[in-house]
Amino acid sequence: MLDFCALPSPLWILGTDTGVGKTHVAARIAREWARTTPVVYRKPFQTGALTAEAAEADAPLVRGAGITVETGVVLREPLSPLAAAARDDCTLDLKALATWTLRPVAEGTRLLLEPAGGVLVPLGPRVHFLAWATDFKLPGVVVARGGLGTLNHTLLTCEALMMRGWTIPAVLLNPGLDQSHEAAQANAEILRRFLPLPVWCLP
Repeated sequence: MLDFCALPSPLWILGTDTGVGKTHVAARIAREWARTTPVVYRKPFQTGALTAEAAEADAPLVRGAGITVETGVVLREPLSPLAAAARDDCTLDLKALATWTLRPVAEGTRLLLEPAGGVLVPLGPRVHFLAWATDFKLPGVVVARGGLGTLNHTLLTCEALMMRGWTIPAVLLNPGLDQSHEAAQANAEILRRFLPLPVWCLP
C-alpha cells in the first residue's frame, strides 16, 4: 500500500471529476503527515457555499490536531469557479489567488492543496485549472472513483497532466465512493498497463 508519508510536499490533491473524494483523501494524507509534522491544507476555491455552514463544508473533514485549514475565495453556487463567480457578479483575480496559494508555510510544515472539481474545471473565461496551475511546477496525486467510468476519466486526466509535464506520485482509486471494491482492483490492474505511474486502491 502507498505510504502517504512518502508523498512530497507541497502536493496537489487532484480529481478526475467533482465528488470523487478529493477532500477525504486530503484528510487521510493530512492526518498521516500530522503525526510527525505540522500540516497546512489550502483550498484556493470553495464553491457551493450557499450558507455559512456550507462554506465550511470541507474544513471539518480535514481539520485536526496539527492541521491548519485555509480557504481562499468562497463562492455561493455549487458550480465551477468561473460559473459560480459569474453568479456572484465577480471575477476571480487568478494572479492574486496564485500568490495566495503559493505563499510559503513555516519551516518544517507540509502543504496540501486541493482545487475545485476536475483538472480542466474553468476558472476564468479562457483559463482552466491546468492552465492556471501548471507553471507552479508542483506534483499532484490523482483521485478517481473505483468503478464504472473510471478508466476513461482517469486516463484522460493523467494524459492531460503528463502532456503538461506534471509529476504524478500516485493515482488513487476510491472504491468507497461507489462501493466498487472488486471492480476497483480490476480497474487498477488495467490502469497500470496504460500508465507509467503507481496506481493504488484505497481500502
